[in-house]
Amino acid sequence: MLFVISAPSGAGKTTIIKELLREAPELEFSVSATTRKMREGEQQGKDYYFLTEEEFDKKIKEGKFAEWETVHIHRYGTLKSEIEKYINSKCNLVFDVDVKGALSIKKLYHEAIMIFIDVPTKQLLERLKKRNTESEEEMKKRYERMELEIKEKEHFDYVVDNSDKPDGVKIAVSELKKIINRYN
Repeated sequence: MLFVISAPSGAGKTTIIKELLREAPELEFSVSATTRKMREGEQQGKDYYFLTEEEFDKKIKEGKFAEWETVHIHRYGTLKSEIEKYINSKCNLVFDVDVKGALSIKKLYHEAIMIFIDVPTKQLLERLKKRNTESEEEMKKRYERMELEIKEKEHFDYVVDNSDKPDGVKIAVSELKKIINRYN
């Protein structure tokens, strides 16, 4: 099965997915490609395939992406080879993608299970400010996109809450595991 997990920036989806994969090692992670710079603690081929603009352009021209787009001044995409590798091996694959990318994957892979991580807008903004990894321009673009992404959650199969509350991540991971177990 393909489990496509998506959320606006700051919703904690990457944190939740990392914890999910730690607790459920039978799941595989779909590594996306990006043109953004590597953040502290990230690893090439584990967190993302970090590509130059030229490398990304070449893969687009060669039709290597199942989906790609520009998000907050950087490009992100899911390589078809990543998906096919796991479909052929019969493994359950977890995606960490933006909302538009998730909807694009669903168009190509109708069996994909779509999961939206939801957080109140005010909390999203506070989290992004605390993270302090984006410029003022990037923050503005993330906010504008956030509003559009939240409206798309109605197109997802499941919505998982990750608002600021005690054990919020733990509860969200538990909910994700329940969803995934329905398909095993």
